[in-house]
Amino acid sequence: MRRIARPLLYLGIVAAVVGLSMYHARVIADTSYSYTGTFRFGWSLFYIALLIVTAYGFGLPDLLRSPRQAVVTSVGAAATGALAISIVQLFVGDALLPRFVVFGAPILLVPWYVLCVALAGGAGATVRRDRALVVSDTVDPVQLRDDVARSPERPTIVIEVIPVSAAEGTGAVERPLAERFARDRANLLVLDREAQASPSVVAQAAELHQAGSRVRTLSLFYEEWLGMLPLNELERVSLLFDIGEVHRAQYGRLKRVIDLALASLGVLALAVAIPLVVFGDVVANRGPVFYRQPRVGKNGRVFRILKFRTMRPHDGDLANEWTAENDPRITPFGKLLRLSHVDELPQVINILKGDLSVVGPRPEQPHYVDELKEKLPFYDMRHLVRPGLTGWAQVKYGYAGDESDALEKLQYEFYYLRRQSFGLDFRIIGRTIRSVLGREGR
Repeated sequence: MRRIARPLLYLGIVAAVVGLSMYHARVIADTSYSYTGTFRFGWSLFYIALLIVTAYGFGLPDLLRSPRQAVVTSVGAAATGALAISIVQLFVGDALLPRFVVFGAPILLVPWYVLCVALAGGAGATVRRDRALVVSDTVDPVQLRDDVARSPERPTIVIEVIPVSAAEGTGAVERPLAERFARDRANLLVLDREAQASPSVVAQAAELHQAGSRVRTLSLFYEEWLGMLPLNELERVSLLFDIGEVHRAQYGRLKRVIDLALASLGVLALAVAIPLVVFGDVVANRGPVFYRQPRVGKNGRVFRILKFRTMRPHDGDLANEWTAENDPRITPFGKLLRLSHVDELPQVINILKGDLSVVGPRPEQPHYVDELKEKLPFYDMRHLVRPGLTGWAQVKYGYAGDESDALEKLQYEFYYLRRQSFGLDFRIIGRTIRSVLGREGR
């Protein structure tokens, strides 16, 4: 039931909005009209998208919670979607959708959300974790366990990382890998390139596969279970996949249209935020309201990113160095802006100008790019696409405070380049909302 909970939740959203819209068009309205033949049809689709994104952003339906939390979260998700479309209508100055639909849908959806949470497992459900046995001479066990613990796409435990020689059969022990696999009660076998080149290891892996266990290459395990590409594989695979913005023109054009639409909505939020930020700066963050910094964009073009300033001014600007998560240069009011992510709002101007996309690899400063390009010849691939306000590396890894963090995030950025699609883009937007709301989970 857990697998069907999310599709059911989304189908319920579609059914509620479309059903109420059709009922209003035929029964409630003073004069009946064609629902699909008016501008309201398009806006109802927009409302559906808002409700889906807010539901995902609030962690519905798969994040485990108590029954009380399920109800509160369901109310919050439905109300946020209704509030968002109401704000759009307020600024547009027109009733894009009937109030019967705007407020009726959340009333219907709250119990539906709660039901879908129950179908997804509800509070206290036991999460089944895959038990992985890894055969590799190159993988760092500590780093791999850290990557698995951070934010896996599938719940996983790395039981053991063994060298290829320990998995190969010898005269005394013909099937050491199969015996170890059974002893550890593993159900997932992961093989690196060296292990795949060993006839003994492959023969034992084939036996385990026939018995119903799953077998994956190291690269596929990182992709499917961790949502990243291993660093030692990046150069080898850097040319072996299509990139949406480069190889699918229709995707790139439509993505730009969506960017402009979302940035236009963001301008409304920016207009509301500016007076509040100006007041906060006067009280507790004296100095310029905005902060501009050079960043490297698509095709290596340098642009100036725009943010609300969160640090103390340094000789008219901020020091040009890595920013730590709890950087002492951040002012108390700046910390509030960062925690709420309001400091990022001015970047909607960069999106409108074409410097940024809503979703993409986060742009870095030019001198960091130069350093990393010298160490990683394939690093520049991330500049084939427009950088983003948010991205897969941001929602999976978080803050990059030094060069090692930047290299770690690159593994997630290559995953995004390899899988770039509207589905992944909207997942990232939803997870960004979860991050802003303080939610966790996939």
